[in-house]
Amino acid sequence: MTGIFKVAKNQLMLLQNGAEFFPQLCADIEAAQHSIYLETYLFAADDIGRLVADALQHAAGRGVMVRVLLDGYGSAELPKQWVDELRAAKVEVQWYRRDISPFTFSRSRMRRLRRLHRKLAVMDNKVAFVGGINITSDVCKDENFSACRFDYAVRVQGAVAQQIQGAMLHLWGIVSWVNFRRRSKEIGGFVLGRPKHAVDSAITFLLRDNVGHRRDIESAYLKAIARAQREIIIANAYFLPGRAFRLALKKAVRRGVRVVLLLQGKVEYRLQHYATHALYDQLLAAKIEIYEYQASYLHAKVAVVDGEWATVGSSNIDPFSLLLAREANLAIHDPGFAGELRASLLTAIAHDAVRIEEGSNVSRSWIDRLSARISYGLVRWVIGLLGYGRSI
Repeated sequence: MTGIFKVAKNQLMLLQNGAEFFPQLCADIEAAQHSIYLETYLFAADDIGRLVADALQHAAGRGVMVRVLLDGYGSAELPKQWVDELRAAKVEVQWYRRDISPFTFSRSRMRRLRRLHRKLAVMDNKVAFVGGINITSDVCKDENFSACRFDYAVRVQGAVAQQIQGAMLHLWGIVSWVNFRRRSKEIGGFVLGRPKHAVDSAITFLLRDNVGHRRDIESAYLKAIARAQREIIIANAYFLPGRAFRLALKKAVRRGVRVVLLLQGKVEYRLQHYATHALYDQLLAAKIEIYEYQASYLHAKVAVVDGEWATVGSSNIDPFSLLLAREANLAIHDPGFAGELRASLLTAIAHDAVRIEEGSNVSRSWIDRLSARISYGLVRWVIGLLGYGRSI
């Protein structure tokens, strides 16, 4: 990806995979003069984690305020030594919800599945990154893949970066109060307030949380699908949409819209993978095209509608993202940007994916079919336990 697209008062750059994302992220960290905010679900102790950690420490060493917010579950394996090293270099590090046990299933404990799944970064309130790429190497060394994860991020320079930093400041303040029991109208020099979306005729910064933005990302998808006239392409790592979403896609097909899904072909997380398979028959019967990505692990959370509207971010189309996690997406109405993302997705579909034909589930083993039913049932049970049972 090399194009720079001017959208309203912003410049956008689409970045594919870590090979494009991490050099640009580190370059902007090195260029920062005043402040750096970074949020991630997964910060791994690998070569990429070291690259980013070193860049953050260098920035802090030259007097830049650096704040890193890590999810307590996704980054749980980050060694204490790494965190101590960051803090010793004057990088502020906080954890989002560390107290979670996967072996407790009470409703109150299950609510701790509400994770920080956003992948955001802002430098100097001017340059920001929004996407699905974690701080971890996407180069697979143990299998015959050229890259472990197929994913995207957007670099945005302009007015939207200010809105993104505002949302990050808001969450930093909440976590500061929770972690250190400091109640104040002002934390770290910034007044806490409810974050707002950056709304423009061409670009919108979308949040999902459990207070004021519960359905915003899903609603943006549904509005774009309802307006579609020619084509909908969705690439999603964990695709388990609710009834309203499935109905919207079926209605689009009935009015003559081509609907294409690029989904996970490799088994990374069995529960989500097989639960998605439970929906294949009804989606294929509705004439929705399904392709499974084979070249590596699919980690993308993107969509293009009519080659004009696109979204890139951290939110999967499953109940864990749409009902539980904190997520962030950009929705962009621009033919140039949407066209570049569309071309990238069509290339992946043509060269790195296989089409699932209607009736192909007959060829799956009875174990796979049983796994799909059990996995889907388990997901529904978990979501029902949290009070969202009717959503899927």
